[in-house]
Amino acid sequence: MSSIPAGSAGGGGREGSLDAPTRHPLDWRNPDFYDEAALTKELERVFDICHGCRRCFSLCNSFPTLFDAVDESPTGEVDGVDKKVFWEVVDNCYLCDMCFMTKCPYVPPHPWNVDFPHLMLRAKATRASKEGISFRNRVLAATDAVGNIAGIPVIVEVVNAVNRSSVGRALLEKTLGVAREAPIPKYHSRTARKRLDRLGTTANGSAAGRAVATPRATEQTTGKVALFTTCYGNRNEPELDEDLVAVFEHNDIPVTLIAQEKCCGMPRLELGDLEAVARLKEFNVPQLQQAIDAGYDIVAPIPSCVLMFKQELRLMFPEDAAVQQISKRIFDPFEYLMLRHRAQLLRTDFKVSLGKVSYHVPCHLRVQNIGLKTRDVLKMVPDTTVDVIERCSGHNGTYAVKKEFRAASMKIGGPVMTRVENARPDHYTSDCPMAGHQIESGLQEMSEKEAASPEHPLKLLRLAYGL
Repeated sequence: MSSIPAGSAGGGGREGSLDAPTRHPLDWRNPDFYDEAALTKELERVFDICHGCRRCFSLCNSFPTLFDAVDESPTGEVDGVDKKVFWEVVDNCYLCDMCFMTKCPYVPPHPWNVDFPHLMLRAKATRASKEGISFRNRVLAATDAVGNIAGIPVIVEVVNAVNRSSVGRALLEKTLGVAREAPIPKYHSRTARKRLDRLGTTANGSAAGRAVATPRATEQTTGKVALFTTCYGNRNEPELDEDLVAVFEHNDIPVTLIAQEKCCGMPRLELGDLEAVARLKEFNVPQLQQAIDAGYDIVAPIPSCVLMFKQELRLMFPEDAAVQQISKRIFDPFEYLMLRHRAQLLRTDFKVSLGKVSYHVPCHLRVQNIGLKTRDVLKMVPDTTVDVIERCSGHNGTYAVKKEFRAASMKIGGPVMTRVENARPDHYTSDCPMAGHQIESGLQEMSEKEAASPEHPLKLLRLAYGL
């Protein structure tokens, strides 16, 4: 086994340093970033460190894939592993960042400077620049384009009917490699932006002349928000944005819509298509900056989208002042509500108890390092208990819908599904609606019958308020 210097391994590492992990900017515009020989050398270095540590064996399938290959190699070390396996490790990484944030003792400022997710992203980007993006991956990542087409009236009914049928699912599996048993979202022609058009937009720095409550600012919030609806919230579960608006307006927080929006870029990031991420950034950032200049905070209901603006774009574009400002002014909904609560501005006039709630915390929310704000808000509801599950659901973007990764995704999410099944809660929920449906699919497999549907925490809070 690889040797690790004394005093470097174990809980926390970083040579005894108590400094917080440091995330370095992604040097993706440097031609050396895409140098295959340099990439291979860095993969070997980091994989050797991971092999000698193995603390991340239980996170995702990347690490078992690597460790099994090392153990089965002629040398028992990384140098004996076929380089093809390196790419299997890369393909099984869905950039959740949990290894960096919760497990690895060798992240910066440790001199070994291990950033496993960024190394995987570099590998994905290098392959994308050399080979391009496959047709399947382009389709699965084209959330805007697919949503616009699938959401056309009449067409939307056909799309949803096909996606519900066994014949349609078999066709999707054959043509796009989408596992027939994986949950896929429903499409709506009446989008969230259409349903909420009464809110107006930030196009002219106003709320389109609406009569709104006078916002009450605090040290950390302006008291009024511009909503980034997200691709999923807009096209697939528009009620998610409706619930958010209902809860915020009940708390006298005026809400308006971002003037225009496109995909945040997270699906492209997960493919290593960094140029596409940059193009989406060029469209979205001026829209968000416009809202901030008009005095609004930004809120989005999907953790991955918030993380994209909070962290990923900030690290990709460290020199862009607007990106840096947006990263400080975009909030998870429950993070925002708790900030209002600390200023004694959150209403607690709850009318309905929630009973026992099983609450799954998505990885892309956990790595934001904001604490368990959703739990804290839901616990305010009388006669409500919240069982917190801090494990990966296995959904992870498009990972769980791909046929070749479906079984692995269910194994990863198994502990979450078992916790929910054994708890017999009144409600089960996740801030990531896609993770919620992944859990639902696991519950159906366990019971061999239709499971109760997940309910987003915003829906539960709206229910508690009696709205």
